[in-house]
Amino acid sequence: MGDTQEDLLKVNLDWLQCHFTWTPQEETIDLDDMKHRLEDSILLGVKYQARSYNHLAFINCLQGNCEEAIQNLKEAERILRERHDDEFEKRILVTYGNYAWVYYHMDRLEEAQSYLDKLETVCKLFPEASRFTAMIPEVYGEKGWSLLSTAPQHYEEAKECFTKALEEDPDNIEWNVGYATVMSRLEWFSATPESHEPIDSIKQFRRVLELDPDHAEAMVLLALKLQEFNQEEEASTLVERALQKSPGHPYVLRYAAKFYRKEGDVENAVKLLEKALKITPNSSFLYYQIGQCYNDKLQALGTDRCSNGPDDPASQEKATLIEQCRHYFSEAVALKSSFTAAKLKLADILIINEEIHEAETIYSDLLELESGYPEDKQYITYKAGKFELYQKRSEPNAVTHFLEGFSIKRNSKQQKLCRTNLEKIANRRLRNNPGDIKALCILGAMYLLDGEAPGITKCFVKLKLQELFNQG
Repeated sequence: MGDTQEDLLKVNLDWLQCHFTWTPQEETIDLDDMKHRLEDSILLGVKYQARSYNHLAFINCLQGNCEEAIQNLKEAERILRERHDDEFEKRILVTYGNYAWVYYHMDRLEEAQSYLDKLETVCKLFPEASRFTAMIPEVYGEKGWSLLSTAPQHYEEAKECFTKALEEDPDNIEWNVGYATVMSRLEWFSATPESHEPIDSIKQFRRVLELDPDHAEAMVLLALKLQEFNQEEEASTLVERALQKSPGHPYVLRYAAKFYRKEGDVENAVKLLEKALKITPNSSFLYYQIGQCYNDKLQALGTDRCSNGPDDPASQEKATLIEQCRHYFSEAVALKSSFTAAKLKLADILIINEEIHEAETIYSDLLELESGYPEDKQYITYKAGKFELYQKRSEPNAVTHFLEGFSIKRNSKQQKLCRTNLEKIANRRLRNNPGDIKALCILGAMYLLDGEAPGITKCFVKLKLQELFNQG
């Protein structure tokens, strides 16, 4: 194949709808963690295994395992022929696109072209398709799940994909679950403590259960949402039903465990998580959740170090819990090096254990990360600000971190926490001195970031008056 033909092949590949044109590339994915998650879903025999094999092929190709990627795609194709023969052409489009890309990466260009030819043939079956692409519900649905499994900044696009898929097939369970899940996650990022109104994901999870009353995962996810709104009785019933329907499903077990942990039943939560861990031993999420359980027990005892000596039972219990938290959070980080929440929890435990230098190292490493999700960056700067304020006693450094988190354009819990802490610092200083220049600068910077001209003017006037009084 000549250079001109190869260039044309690459142009055509870029127009395909598949994982190689949808999802973030190597620099923004924790490849090992993603691979573990996909292998776990395949091992569990989930209903939509072909989807997992397709995504796994993409990950293997990024890791240089192209022969393994081809085998993954062959499995996806086999499953689609066996389980979805009546709609094979609709569901094979993404797989053929992935085939073409993997062969391209293997420099087997004629085989890559052969899959473009197959796509061209299949696309002729769909009236509104382009030469190699048909934007049909099956493609939108798989794209939605692909984006949903990557990173928070892709959730809005995932939501759009599920919306488009459901416009043409509103009763499809697979896409209703995806839509409910992405809505739930988006609501979590934008949630505020004062919110008490019913939310869209609750309605959507109820819709899933109308379509499939035995959908155990939807039951526990709905239960977690209901728990947020203090509807414990219905939530508890749903969790019990889900565990009866799917007592050995790790996803059901881990969400049920999260429900019980929030209810204060930590022992039951740990039992369920350990059961899930035996089934999926490479799950960083499970290690993190077990760490959360022991952290809850530690918080219930109080995090101040006991002064009654190492032989005191209370001191021994706290020391044991600290070690358990350290172990599980460390394991979560070892399995997923990009697990920001686990690293920050580990830093909290190190602070409780008075290992301030080790905690500071974690914050320094996280703050130096060039890439990362905006919500993660906000959480890092918020936690680093708290660390500087309370452990290092450095208000200037704390303000710097809070302002950085506040300046990130994401309407998230973390941004609201950064705002609250900045306002507390500024208001405390102004109570002591109404003309405090540093406090006025903090408020002025916040108004500037908010785009509130009157607030900026007000702070500027106060600063100017303070300057004139100082001169006088």
